Amino acid sequence: MVTTRFAPSPNGPLHLGHAYSAIVAHDLARAAGGRFLLRVEDIDGVRSKPELAAEFRADLQWLGLEWTEVPAQSSRFASYDDAAQRLKDMGLLYSCNCTRADIAAAAVEAGPEGPVYPGTCQGKNIPGEGAAWRLDITRALARTGTLHWTDDLAGQQRAVPDQAGDVVLLRKDAPASYDLAATLDDARDGVTLVTRGRDLFSASHIHRLLQELLGLPVPRWHHHALLVDKSGTKLAKRRGSPSLADRRLAGEDGQKLAQALRQSRFPAGISLDPS
Repeated sequence: MVTTRFAPSPNGPLHLGHAYSAIVAHDLARAAGGRFLLRVEDIDGVRSKPELAAEFRADLQWLGLEWTEVPAQSSRFASYDDAAQRLKDMGLLYSCNCTRADIAAAAVEAGPEGPVYPGTCQGKNIPGEGAAWRLDITRALARTGTLHWTDDLAGQQRAVPDQAGDVVLLRKDAPASYDLAATLDDARDGVTLVTRGRDLFSASHIHRLLQELLGLPVPRWHHHALLVDKSGTKLAKRRGSPSLADRRLAGEDGQKLAQALRQSRFPAGISLDPS
């Protein structure tokens, strides 16, 4: 059975980009007679606002979507701890106390997400308390060998997790990074088709590696185009993109909006990124 999910973080209201992503996941599942899940990713420290989860449900209902809700990330800390311990026991994690400024100053190359961590803390045995924990990509790939994954739109991919360097899996300020938590949660929830925007394409290389290391099932992926404003910048909470809640409370017809998004008819100043 095809199972997709929409997994928003309650650190700000949903906007049209979220609506488009949710509709893509919903419709792909429905077309295959499968399941569409809602999972609230609420482990982003003080930025998480529990009250927003109710707003998310209201927004999805307003759009005319139907879903099954699964437990939020805040109920899953034990699974993150267990996976991290397994990786530590394999000798694949090391602690790191570098700041972003330290990394930017020491990096010699840039990856998809910015400066690539140069391995400054490898082999230093930094006390784990108060530190982040990074995945030793070189050791991990030596253990797994070459890996592949499939995107419905881009086709088969060879996993290249090393392009991002030694990524953080356990953050200083949260129980797990997005990479670790999302990978574990998708496996636990039985997600078979991971739908998300093209901006997260590079993350799937890391997720494929984690699946192999932890013996998790391998889904297919579907990285859809992004909604952008008239300047070509993707819609984002932090840039104050108009919220779905504002549209809903103003009396706009959510189901008509959803149908327009399906047909690539967007409000003025919004379009799909053609890249």
